[in-house]
Amino acid sequence: MNYTFYKYQGTGNDFVIIDNRLETFPKNDTKLIEFLCDRRFGIGADGLMLLENDESTDFKMVYYNSDGNQSSMCGNGGRCLVAFAKKLGVIQNDTTFIAVDGLHHATIDENDIVSLQMKDVDEVQQHENHIFLNTGSPHHVQLVEDLHIFDVRNEGSRIRYGNLYGEAGSNVNFVTQTDENKFALRTYERGVEDETLSCGTGATAVAIAMKSIGKTNSSVIQLRVEGGELEVSFNEKNGFFTQVFLKGPAKFVYQGIITV
Repeated sequence: MNYTFYKYQGTGNDFVIIDNRLETFPKNDTKLIEFLCDRRFGIGADGLMLLENDESTDFKMVYYNSDGNQSSMCGNGGRCLVAFAKKLGVIQNDTTFIAVDGLHHATIDENDIVSLQMKDVDEVQQHENHIFLNTGSPHHVQLVEDLHIFDVRNEGSRIRYGNLYGEAGSNVNFVTQTDENKFALRTYERGVEDETLSCGTGATAVAIAMKSIGKTNSSVIQLRVEGGELEVSFNEKNGFFTQVFLKGPAKFVYQGIITV
């Protein structure tokens, strides 16, 4: 079977994207999806996305982690799928689409900078050594020193599989503040089971967490991830975060056909 695919990346978070508007892709074939995402034997990506038709919005986003399992929301993936939809002519510069966590609005400019509205956040759990919140995916946020040499893979795996989050686990973000409204972060992603160069829901979680614990007074936060720069903005009132937007580049890498 031949599959036409498109490779996209958003600040180094990379994805295999397939146009599934004709519903020809075997969506329950976990092994196939895992193979396509494999960096040695397949195409290679942090995840795979399908763009599908939706009756009430411009399109539907279906997201799979690189382990082949359908997953929770992916912010960078959503931004890349918006760029892909524009490439296909499904949208122009403004869109509303449906994902696993609900409706999303997004815009894309002439430089492929995508601003994606994320879900509202009404609960931020503050613990002694970490913060936990859900920004479409669950995120553990922890301030650390010496981020550049921190053992993200082993420490992230320990927390992800530890007693805090049970069988479902959580994504894990390690953070250092670099200025009043600037933070650097590195993320261990469940489903990938490794550090990724960027995580959009993670960057969103870090921005909201840092605002919640008083590390910044700004409502526009700059995030440096391993693969580039992201911006998160929001409105906040009494601990309730609305109009949450994740902004950054979404770049087409290449198109190909793979025979399986």
